Amino acid sequence: LPAARPRALYTANDPLELLGAGAEGRLLGSPSAWVVEFFASWCGHCVHFAPTWRALAHDLREWRPAVMLAAVDCADEANQQVCADFGITGFPTLKFFRAFSKKAEDGIRIISPSATIEDLRRAIITNLEQSQDAWPPACPPLEPASAAEVHTFFQRNKDQYLALIFEKSNSFVGREVALDMVQYENVAVRRVLSSEEELVEKFGVTTFPSAYLLLRNGSFSRLPVHVEARSFYTYYLRMLSGVTRGSYKLNATIGASNETAASLLKHADRSKVYMADLESTLHYSLRVEAARPAVLAGDRLDTFRCYVAMLVKYFPGRPCVQTYLQSLDSWLRNWTEPELPRSALKEAMKNNRDASHPAVLPTNVTWVGCQGSEPQFRGYPCGLWTIFHLLTVQAAQSGPNKEMPLEVLNTMRCYVRHFFGCRECAQHFEAMAAESMDRVASREEAVLWLWSHHNEVNARLAGGDTEDPKFPKLQWPPPDMCPQCHKEERGVHVWEEPAVVTFLKAHFSPANIYRDYTEADPVPVVNLVPMAREGAGTRLGTESPREESRKEEEEEEKEMEGETRFLGQPGSPEPRRPTIARLNPKLREVGEDIVDLDSFSERHYKSQALRAAAGRRRRISKRDTIALPRDAGMSRERRRAPGVLVREEEEEETGEGVRKSPWLRVLGLGFSRLDISLCITLYFLSSMCLLGMYTFFRLRTRARKGRPGFPVA
Repeated sequence: LPAARPRALYTANDPLELLGAGAEGRLLGSPSAWVVEFFASWCGHCVHFAPTWRALAHDLREWRPAVMLAAVDCADEANQQVCADFGITGFPTLKFFRAFSKKAEDGIRIISPSATIEDLRRAIITNLEQSQDAWPPACPPLEPASAAEVHTFFQRNKDQYLALIFEKSNSFVGREVALDMVQYENVAVRRVLSSEEELVEKFGVTTFPSAYLLLRNGSFSRLPVHVEARSFYTYYLRMLSGVTRGSYKLNATIGASNETAASLLKHADRSKVYMADLESTLHYSLRVEAARPAVLAGDRLDTFRCYVAMLVKYFPGRPCVQTYLQSLDSWLRNWTEPELPRSALKEAMKNNRDASHPAVLPTNVTWVGCQGSEPQFRGYPCGLWTIFHLLTVQAAQSGPNKEMPLEVLNTMRCYVRHFFGCRECAQHFEAMAAESMDRVASREEAVLWLWSHHNEVNARLAGGDTEDPKFPKLQWPPPDMCPQCHKEERGVHVWEEPAVVTFLKAHFSPANIYRDYTEADPVPVVNLVPMAREGAGTRLGTESPREESRKEEEEEEKEMEGETRFLGQPGSPEPRRPTIARLNPKLREVGEDIVDLDSFSERHYKSQALRAAAGRRRRISKRDTIALPRDAGMSRERRRAPGVLVREEEEEETGEGVRKSPWLRVLGLGFSRLDISLCITLYFLSSMCLLGMYTFFRLRTRARKGRPGFPVA
C-alpha cells in the first residue's frame, strides 16, 4: 500500500521553523545560522523535494541552536512580501543566512535542491566555515585542532571528555560529529587532520577516520565502534557517563502552520470550465507571480505587456474583469520608463470598484474544477494550463487559421520562462517548446500542440509525488467525455485529432464557462444613488416634527434651486433652454421656451415620491404660490412654474394681492402650480365654449321669431 501522504508539505511536527510574515525578525540579527527553503505548495518540484528537506531537518535537528532550518511558503499571499524582500523568483530556493545577518540581501544561495541530504549537509558546513566574522555563539570550533591546543585543552575548559576525530582534509565526519554534540555538556569534539604528524604518532593512528577519547587525567582510548562513521561516534559519545543534554529545547513553531483541516470538496463537473478557476489563476498570475521581481525590465517587462495584451484580446471574462484587464493594458502601454518597479505595478493592479464601469479582478482564490484533495495538489498549475488551453482555442476561433499561429504559444512560452515559479517545470516546458513548437503552422495546430504536450506532462508525472490520489493524471479527454476522440488501429490506441479539435473548441468555449462559486458582479456607482435617496427618506420618517419641518424647507429650497438651474437661470453653471424640438432650427431661433414636459414630470413626481417615502404630509409654503424671479431677457414676464410662462399683471399691486391671498393656498392644497394653471385654462376655455353656444342658440331663436308667418288658405 502507498504510504500515507502528509496533509501539507511541512507540519508543526517537523523539526524546522515554518516562517511567514515577520520572517525578517527571525532571520536577521539572529545569533544562529539559518538555512531557509523558499517553496510554493503548488510547485511540483517543491512537492518532490519536500521529503528530502524534511529528512534533512530531522538529520540536523541536534545542530540547533547553532544551525536552524526553516521553510517559507511563497504560494501563501500573506508571505508574498517576505518572498519579494528576499529576492525569491523561483522554487524551491535554498538560502543560507549567517549569524547576525543584517539585510535580506545577505542570504547566500546554496547548491541546487536536487542534491542529496549528504550534499546539502556538506554545503551548510562549508558556508558556516566561511562566516568566521559572524560565528554563531553556540557553534563549536570546526577548524582542525593543533597539537598545542590539544595539550592545553583541559586547562582552558571544564569539559570532562575530549573526543578527537582523525580524518583526511576532504572528510566532513569530524565537523558533523562536533555539530551533532552541540546540545550535550561535559564533552567536546575536535577534528585532527592526518597531516598533524605529532598527534598521529602520539595516539598511534593508522586508519582514517578514527576516533580517540581523552580524559582529564591524561589517559586516552580509541572509541570501540563497529563502523568508523558519524552515527556510531555520536551514539557512543552521548552514552558516556556524565554527558547530559543541555538546557536547550527545540522551540515551538512560531510561524503559523500551513497544516489545514480537511475541507469538503466543492461539487464540480469535469465537463465544465469554471470562471472561479480562471479568475483565481489570473489573480495569482498577475498579482503574485508577475509582481514577485523587485523590478520588471527588458524581456520580462516586454513579456508581461504581451501577456496582458493577449488576455485583453482573447480572455472571455466577465465585464468587470475585462475592464480591469483593459485598464491595466492601457496603463502598461502608457508606461514609458525602461524599468517598472514592483510598487508602481502593484498600485496599478488594484481594483477600482468606484468607477461607473467597475474594473475588478477578485482577490480571493477559489478552486473548483482545479481543486485538490489536499492544499499542495493541483490548484494554480491546473488553472494555468486551463487558461492557456482557453486562449489557444479562442485564438483559433477569432481569426484566420494560418495567421499568426504562434501568437498565444510564444507568449505562453515567454511567461513560463520569466515568471513561472517552479523553475524545474519551466525548464521542462522550455525543452518541449524548443524541440517542436516552431513547426506549428496554424492556429488549430497550436491547439493540438498544447493539448498533446499537456498529455506528455501528465504521463511523465503520473504516479509521482505530485499526483493527487483522488485526481490521477490521465490522458485527456477520457473516453467517457469524448468517445469520438479515441480509436484503435491494429490493437494500438490512437487519437482522432479532428475530433479532439472539435471537442476542445466546444469544451473551452465561453458557453461552457460557468460562474459557480464566483463573487457577485460589482454594482456600478450610478445605481447606488436611488438606493441612497430611498434610505434617506426612510430615516427621515423617524425624526421629530421640528426636524422634519426644517429638513422639508431645505429640501424645497434645493428643489427650487434645481428647477431654477433647469430653466437656465443665472445661477446655473451652464444655462440651457430645454426643448422638445431640438432638431428644428427655426424653432431654435425663437426666443420662447419650449418645455420638455417629460423631464419636468419625471422630476416633479420623483420629488413627491420622496416625500411620500418619508411619511410626511405635504406642507404648504409661500413658495407654492410665489413667482420665480424675472429673467434678464424676458421683459415684464415671469415664471409661475417650471416651463410655464404667465404674462405679468399690469399692476404690481394686483399681483401682490394674488400672491398673498390665503384662498389660493387652500385651493392649491395638494396641487402644483402647473395643475392650477391647467385647471384655470380649461375652465376658461369651457366657459368660452358655453358662452358661444348660448349666444348661437339665442340669436337663432330670435331669428325664428322675426320671420313672417305663411298666409292662411
